[in-house]
Amino acid sequence: MNNFQNKIAVITGGNSGIGYAAAKELKEKGATVIITGRRKEAVEKAAADLGVTGIVADQSDINATNQLVASITKSHGQVDILFINAGIATISPIEYATEQHFDDIMNINFKGAYFTLSKFIPILRDGGSVVFLSSIVASTTSAASSVYSASKAALNSVMKSAALELAPRKIRVNAVSPGPIATEIMYKAGLDDATLGTIKDSLITKSPLKRMGNSEEVASVVTYLCDDAAGFITGSEFIIDGGLLLV
Repeated sequence: MNNFQNKIAVITGGNSGIGYAAAKELKEKGATVIITGRRKEAVEKAAADLGVTGIVADQSDINATNQLVASITKSHGQVDILFINAGIATISPIEYATEQHFDDIMNINFKGAYFTLSKFIPILRDGGSVVFLSSIVASTTSAASSVYSASKAALNSVMKSAALELAPRKIRVNAVSPGPIATEIMYKAGLDDATLGTIKDSLITKSPLKRMGNSEEVASVVTYLCDDAAGFITGSEFIIDGGLLLV
């Protein structure tokens, strides 16, 4: 079903994981998709595999975001869908956290996401859709993830403010908050295989559905929120965690 025909979709961090899966589904449903990412080779490969446009842009760099918006304005004019997905997750106890650790996470996850929305607002088409990738850690407590959790909690707050600000233009703004999803970000958190295995086993044991989720399941919710079928949904957070928050 090509219900996204003639729609322009931009996905930050679209070269892997949930961003890649969302790009794939939106493309299959007829959208013209543009993915971004920091790693040139990864972006080019993903774009080629998906049959979409890839632009190298670091979400933590506001100048890069300005250039991205200028490039897309020149090539497409306006954007219908903006999925602000790029993010990183590293851990540190508060006592040992460095300024670099704090800045690395906040510059991408919060500051970068905030200014990506800010810079794209002028070229968002009236009636369009914005989706933030948040996380259940925004509302849960976990040792050594204070900065990451704070970055996602901040995003949820901005999402609600943006939903109010953009409502006069019928632009809807929502967030998806995954729980235990098997994606590359788990392997980039600086944990060894044994620790990762222990964490996965623990999450699966705790989860009512007794499994990890996958990127495609999150992407399906993102796609739904960008569809006209979700036309009366804005300012909402969608939890995708297999029931983990229930226990």
